[in-house]
Formats: sequence, C-alpha cells, structure tokens
Amino acid sequence: MISTRHLESMPDRDTLESLSQSLAMLDAIIMPEWELRYYSFNSKWSKGEKMASMQNGSGDGYFALFSKEGAILKGFVQQAWEGEVYPGVLDNVPEVFLDNFINEPAFSMESTSFCVWRLPTDSSWQVGNIDMPSDLDDGSSKLLSIFEDTPTRYKNWAEQYYEIVLPQTEVLAIFQHRPLSNELIQAINPDNSLEDLAEDILEIGYPKN
Repeated sequence: MISTRHLESMPDRDTLESLSQSLAMLDAIIMPEWELRYYSFNSKWSKGEKMASMQNGSGDGYFALFSKEGAILKGFVQQAWEGEVYPGVLDNVPEVFLDNFINEPAFSMESTSFCVWRLPTDSSWQVGNIDMPSDLDDGSSKLLSIFEDTPTRYKNWAEQYYEIVLPQTEVLAIFQHRPLSNELIQAINPDNSLEDLAEDILEIGYPKN
C-alpha cells in the first residue's frame, strides 16, 4: 500500500493529475452538493497551476498542486497529529514550491502530517529527512491508498459512502477520461446532466462531447 515509506507504487505526476480530475468528476456527478463531496479539482487554481484536494468532513484531507515545476501533495490525518509538524516533513521541500504551496494560506501547512513531491528531474516521489518515531503512522497510507487501483478503490468507497450502486463500465470510462455525455453521466446518476454539471466540468477541466 502506498505510504511515505512505500512510494514506489505512487503514480507519476501526470497520472496523479489525471486520477485527481477523475475522482473530482465522479464525485460531482454523484453528489450535486459540493460541501458533501470528498474530492475536488481546480484546473484554473492559478496561472499555470492546478490544484486537487480531498476533505472527509472530519478534519482529514490533502491538497496537491500541479505545475510545470512538478507536483507536491501534503496530507493531514487527525490521529497522526501530535500538535506540531514533525521536523523534516517540510524542511526539505524544493524551493520552487515555497511561495505557491508552503506559504499558501489556503493549504493550512501548520496542520501537516506528511508531504511528498516530485520534480520533473526526479525518477520517483520524494520525502524529507523526517525525525519521526518509527512506530508512528503519519496517516499517508490512509489518504494515498486511493491512488493504487483507483477505479476499484473509488467504486467500493463511493458505494459505501453514498449508499448507491455504481456501474463499473461507466466508472472506468471516467478514469479513462472518455468525454462526458448525458448518456455516460446518467448511467452513473440519472438525476444529473451535462447542463447541471457545466460549472463543475469547467472548473475540473474534464473533457466533454
């Protein structure tokens, strides 16, 4: 399972961005009320930057930033929190992420359990030289596990969380970034449509027919 101690299965930067868009699009199709969704994606966060997030409504969640400089993701899990950011979690973050991520108030960096990043020159995801007890769980496996076998994990999670049954073929189509159509949307949620989702589609940057 993906965690800060096992990042070899973490998708590369472009795949992570694509998966994040699909997660947000599926949540938007299933749940019209934004505040009740887990996953979101803003393709126009800032010039040349995109932002993904997950919030579970109980304080746990992550923010991820995508730009030409690479990608960075920070997570927060209440049960892993002991009142301060452990030394090393943020100390080694590359300078290119300081202004647009580390010092960005919207990302609440003072509440950070873990952080990972990847520059275009990196062959894998990176973490800091963390001074943390070896028996302490930083919560990364809880938040990052969605990025391993994502279609299946999301379908299983969403069916339980939203108390619905999801069609496997259409869920997979969203993760394959097939263009949206009313037929595809309504196979997932008969009460939604391209017109209803117009603002979400624009914000997420997901393709449509």
